[in-house]
Amino acid sequence: MAERSTDSDVLIVGGGHNGLVCAAYLAAAGLAVTVLERRGVVGGAAVTEEFHPGFRNSVASYTVSLLNPVVIRDLELAKYGLQVVERRCANFLPTADGRYLLTGGGRTHDEVARFSARDAGRLTAYGERLEAIADLLRDLVLTTPPNVTAGDWRTALPELVRGARLGGRLRRLDMPLRRELLSLFAMSAGDYLDNWFESDPIKAVYGFDGVVGNYASPYTPGSAYVLLHHVFGEVNGKKGAWGHAIGGMGAITQAMARAATARGVTIHVDTPVREVLVENGRAVGVLTQSGRTLRAAAVVSNLNPKLLYTTMFAPGTLPEEFREHMSHWRCGSGTFRMNVALSELPDFTCLPGRTAGDHHTSGIIIAPTLSYMERAYFDARLHGWSRQPIVELVIPSTLDDSLAPPGQHVASLFCQHVAPQLPNGESWDTHREQVADLMIDTVTAHAPNFRAAVLGRQIMSPLDLERTFGLTGGDIAHGALSLDQLFSARPMLGYGNYRGPLGGLYMCGAGTHPGGGVTGAPGYNAAREILNDHRRGRLRRA
Repeated sequence: MAERSTDSDVLIVGGGHNGLVCAAYLAAAGLAVTVLERRGVVGGAAVTEEFHPGFRNSVASYTVSLLNPVVIRDLELAKYGLQVVERRCANFLPTADGRYLLTGGGRTHDEVARFSARDAGRLTAYGERLEAIADLLRDLVLTTPPNVTAGDWRTALPELVRGARLGGRLRRLDMPLRRELLSLFAMSAGDYLDNWFESDPIKAVYGFDGVVGNYASPYTPGSAYVLLHHVFGEVNGKKGAWGHAIGGMGAITQAMARAATARGVTIHVDTPVREVLVENGRAVGVLTQSGRTLRAAAVVSNLNPKLLYTTMFAPGTLPEEFREHMSHWRCGSGTFRMNVALSELPDFTCLPGRTAGDHHTSGIIIAPTLSYMERAYFDARLHGWSRQPIVELVIPSTLDDSLAPPGQHVASLFCQHVAPQLPNGESWDTHREQVADLMIDTVTAHAPNFRAAVLGRQIMSPLDLERTFGLTGGDIAHGALSLDQLFSARPMLGYGNYRGPLGGLYMCGAGTHPGGGVTGAPGYNAAREILNDHRRGRLRRA
């Protein structure tokens, strides 16, 4: 006999950062909220763990920029311990001919000029164009997309109003910027950058943002939007900057958990959910793996939509057309994630030195050209992983000495491209160590001391990411950021407003607008829509 619990107003399935944000806002409005987390710690993929004796690091997500300043302010995250510091430089790119490009910190123009005076002269115009469009996206991040409806005029009217507001925002752009916006949504990152620049290094630095977490060639149509998706963030009020949370990414989610608890949220860890319970076409609660039944007026999912809708509902409880569509939700970001403990900093051939320099604080990109990135993708499609992979190396201990013993360091390796599922039915468990060696060798080719400096390592293949964090196919964004899976179509046309296909069912994760990254925006937006329904009397306990 299943054990039945007392009622809550809201049950949130998944204690990742968006679930915690949603919970905090709902509880602040007076609702009784319970968060259920499968793992023994909240935070989802934004957690910090010790992976080698004395060495801690962010396990999956690893850098800060997209965390929305409204969420930081409203949840008082600084009060609850969050401190974010900026990188001293943005990116460091060793080139194939033994030179390097170091961007950010007021040096980008002069650095690019070493490769192309023409490109250096175009940087300002490029930045202004992208910034104007990024400002538009920042306006849209905390809004609910217009929802495509099939109902009567009463249902359609609010969405028409929402669409008109969006149109008003678009009218702020002049015609050249409207054309630029269209290009960014339709073009590839490679074609877009080729139109702007002639030298490989600056195209590679910018183009990396078009493939990071995106299992695609930089010349895949639509990848220019992914480039844009990574530039509309900010750190400490500085637009487009990237930073590090002191204590790792877990410091963000632990601050969120403290903020939520202070507002009255109940959090249960080690509580995996087996099934969302449905009665009379309405979500009324959940059944946990231990057999406990919890009931609520609203069930909110922070999970990948494909994981939610294909595994957590009894047959026949979802509309068949909806279930079929979600079974084809495209996941898989081509990501292989590693953490390494280092006895010393990497000593790069192109910029020697084992003492911490500005370049050590940056995002270090091992991928010298767009064509290198394209070959990496096609190689992974054929072979399962690229024999010349893309690696971003971030060394947070250069900014945060709490992560490693004195004089030693931790590094995050964010590696592309690997196939989410290997060909011929092979398992990532068989090849994870081999590919980890390849990633270390790829860095060592540019910093000869790197392999010898590795004291220990933590490996997260796509399969590991799925098993550990529920990231289907290892997809860090809960679904591809392609035109058919964005905005009103995230996760499906007709359900882009954070509401599921059943009454009382909502979504607050990265599988909703605006997508992946540690933003807090889906949780914020979902909470607003849930509270709107609550005020209108649409939430009722079954």
